[in-house]
Amino acid sequence: MATSDAPIEISHVTLRVRDLEAVSDFYQGALGLVERQRDAGTVHLGTADQTLLVLNHAPGAAPRGRRDAGLFHTAFLLPSRADLGAWLTHANARGIALEGAADHAVSEALYLSDPEGNGIEVYRDRPRDAWQTEGDAIHLDNTRLDVPGLLGEARAPWTGAPAGTVVGHVHLSIGDIAAAEAFWRDTVGLTLTMRFDGASFLGAGGYHHHVGVNVWRAKGAGPMPRGLGLASVHLAADAAAFARIAAEQPASAEGERVRLADPWQIPVEIVPQTVAAPA
Repeated sequence: MATSDAPIEISHVTLRVRDLEAVSDFYQGALGLVERQRDAGTVHLGTADQTLLVLNHAPGAAPRGRRDAGLFHTAFLLPSRADLGAWLTHANARGIALEGAADHAVSEALYLSDPEGNGIEVYRDRPRDAWQTEGDAIHLDNTRLDVPGLLGEARAPWTGAPAGTVVGHVHLSIGDIAAAEAFWRDTVGLTLTMRFDGASFLGAGGYHHHVGVNVWRAKGAGPMPRGLGLASVHLAADAAAFARIAAEQPASAEGERVRLADPWQIPVEIVPQTVAAPA
């Protein structure tokens, strides 16, 4: 399924970075994003169709501690296995350091970090009819990725993030699983799709997950510091979902935006899908 088939999806992610040019160059060179807009101290990156990442220049901000709440990774979803194979070929040719690779049953994923340590996943989904379920849960696994097979799928050289690339999901480091589940399920309206080993996954419209949360690093953490790294997560909701959220959270609704914060004060902004991302 496409994430756009879901009533709620990820629009984009905003990061605070110390070296704006170096981080912007990395996302353009390594991931093939393009610069869509530049304001004073802010760069908007994405595809020709939409913004996926906003970088805010914050040279004086403190580094995020490893055990602080915040971003675990931003996951960029490519349209096909051939695209992921082409990207891996590109990453190998450029000497981009990968930190992991896995077959998650519903998807195939590669992991790396940007120059300031913000986690990144680049992945492709298997067709929805290939996903397996375990009762009410969608089966996610963590097995060895077939790297030779993936490379063999590349049909053309990588020339940049293809049309249809989106932020498929965002994975967060948080302090308590139950509190995180309650926020994303009861306040935002996502559905719990799976739990395992200190992590939970929640999605909308049957997608395996739009948001992952884990306590692997930050168990017991307090509010996310306003330092480098994650600044905010931005969601887009269809008309019915947006109306429901705005009605249930009237104090947080500001016209066509609902501004929330999770239990670790991570800002979450929700807008209608028609105004999903900045230009």
